[in-house]
Amino acid sequence: MVRVHLDPLLPLSGGSLGRLFCWRCPRPCALPRGPLCPMAEIDETSIDITLPDGSTHTHPAGTTGLEIAESIGAGLARDALAIKVNGEVRDLDRPVTEDAEIEILTWDDEEGKQTFWHSSAHLMAEALQALYPDVKFTIGPPIDQGFYYDVDLGDQTLSADELEAIEEKMLELARRDAAYERHEVSKADAIEHYEAEGNEYKLELIEGLEEGEISFYEQGEFTDLCRGPHIPSTGDIKAPKLLSVAGAYWRGDESNPQLTRIYGISFPKQKLLEDFLERRRKAKERDHRKLGTELNLFTFDTEQVGPGLPMWLPKGTTLRQTLQEVLQQEQVKQGYKPVCTPHIGRLDLYRTSGHYPHYEDDQFPPMVTGEGDDGEEDGYLLKPMNCPHHVKIYQNDHHSYRDLPVRLAEFGTVYRQEQTGELGGLTRVRGFTQDDAHIFCTPAQVKDEFKSVIDLTLKVLDALGFEEFEAQISLRDPDDTEKYTGRDALWTRAEQDIREAVAETDLDAYEEPGEAAFYGPKLDFMVEDALGRAWQLGTIQVDYNLPERFELTYVDEHDERKRPVMIHRAPFGSLERFIGVLIEHCGGNFPTWLAPTQVQIIPVGDDFVDYAQEVAATLRAEDVRVEIDTSDETVGYKIREAETQKVPYMLVVGGDEEEAGTVSVRSHADGPQGTVSVQDFLDRTGPEFEPTLD
Repeated sequence: MVRVHLDPLLPLSGGSLGRLFCWRCPRPCALPRGPLCPMAEIDETSIDITLPDGSTHTHPAGTTGLEIAESIGAGLARDALAIKVNGEVRDLDRPVTEDAEIEILTWDDEEGKQTFWHSSAHLMAEALQALYPDVKFTIGPPIDQGFYYDVDLGDQTLSADELEAIEEKMLELARRDAAYERHEVSKADAIEHYEAEGNEYKLELIEGLEEGEISFYEQGEFTDLCRGPHIPSTGDIKAPKLLSVAGAYWRGDESNPQLTRIYGISFPKQKLLEDFLERRRKAKERDHRKLGTELNLFTFDTEQVGPGLPMWLPKGTTLRQTLQEVLQQEQVKQGYKPVCTPHIGRLDLYRTSGHYPHYEDDQFPPMVTGEGDDGEEDGYLLKPMNCPHHVKIYQNDHHSYRDLPVRLAEFGTVYRQEQTGELGGLTRVRGFTQDDAHIFCTPAQVKDEFKSVIDLTLKVLDALGFEEFEAQISLRDPDDTEKYTGRDALWTRAEQDIREAVAETDLDAYEEPGEAAFYGPKLDFMVEDALGRAWQLGTIQVDYNLPERFELTYVDEHDERKRPVMIHRAPFGSLERFIGVLIEHCGGNFPTWLAPTQVQIIPVGDDFVDYAQEVAATLRAEDVRVEIDTSDETVGYKIREAETQKVPYMLVVGGDEEEAGTVSVRSHADGPQGTVSVQDFLDRTGPEFEPTLD
């Protein structure tokens, strides 16, 4: 060990923290009063650093992430934003004191982007502090695309018109190239700091923290309670853009004060921002909320029905039902049995399953009716999941190994108490329908059943043109197993089942620890929308735990009772979310078999409405969805309306067509197609009207 001399503490402006100088540090580091600098005692022996390519390099103990990046290459050092050390993302200037597997994170890495956006949230906060001196800060995390900060502006309000001034201030502050500096502080000093500021929100956050796990970050004139990590300097932020202002309740609780939430995004290059804004412009044109209104698919009434509760109009209902029908047809072929379950259940059902109170923050409050014999509150819960009901259906019969697998399928509606600020059209709602099925099988059948569901999910994605997707194996968090239910051995077995099934189907999948359901690991299909955001649609889960909790059994070939395994699967996932992403994916130009109106018949005048009705009757007899435009508008206007509604085919009929028994065909995709008989039209286009996943 080597001991070094520490200079006296120098006061920090505006707080009770101090600054130490150490011969090892390239610049001052900020610490709480009292404790020695962590660099004061460092083992001078070398450490082994293992890079992502598997190569190992020797460095002195205490080498920083930036120094490691510089040893690899000057270009990497310029682009470096953070370092991952044994799976933990850290600041580049924090020392590495022991053997470690490391990865230098840049903008090209998702965790690099997250660190960049988190740092940008702090930069925005500094700009707000300069422009609104009385502002109180709460939390400012990175999100999938950018960041937000929830702030209390007191009696002031903030409009979208003021965002440009905040952006300009951010750019001004960024150009100072101020370092993000970490201060590890005592709980007492943290409390003193925010008591002096009068920030009750930060004090509430500090209450939940333990001594030794509290840190501040400082850049320029701004200091914030934060775990980090952050990028090296504000100078890396070249192109910030503030996107919108919304309201949000403190900690998502409607009984708490309402705050102002400011959304933004940022980039290390102006060109990246310009590309993002162009994608955003195109995405607005495809926004499912906009197209859903224009195409008369669904509507919301937030005042009387409630936010996050879509109502499906006739065309949207046709769309939903068609999707359900094609999947139901496929499920019948694969041996699934349809079931139907209630929308509520007794609290005891969800206690046994583990959903209550495990989903307490996500479920609607229970309808309590009294107290049960065991002293627990009794009542009902809007079901957050369909699986407990399906378990009870399985329990309704005795099962032999010859009966398995039992496949139960339902388009079941479930309910989640999503916070108002997190709702978004169809992609985040409070009531949604899952194409849910549960397979009860023997352990030996798990892999084949799982592979079969993978094939079904891929068939669904292929039929609807989803080519850009990733398969994610969502595993238990090995560092926080307490939030999951069940024995470790069962988790290990379930995770291995998924890995083997994925490998045998040659599906390219990556693993994501911490994303498993509380009762089992899963395979999630992440589909990109028009903005490049990933949405989880299809999901398949292996569950050894619910069968144990409900004591499910079957009789094996030796006449012994055994525990089945449960596979949860939903190729669409949420129908609402699936349709929302699908609308944006195809811009409302649905495949002909899925379009709510497949053919629009346009008579050139009132004299030809009767013939239009005859043509419509012929098409409807072949299960074609037909509408007739009998308005007084011109033919050109009627064609434009049908084009706007994205109807796949328009059939114009007038005197010549009536006399010859023909129709003039126009395709939404390809324009005029000539004049043919009605039967020729059906012969030519008939397969397009067939709802199928093949």
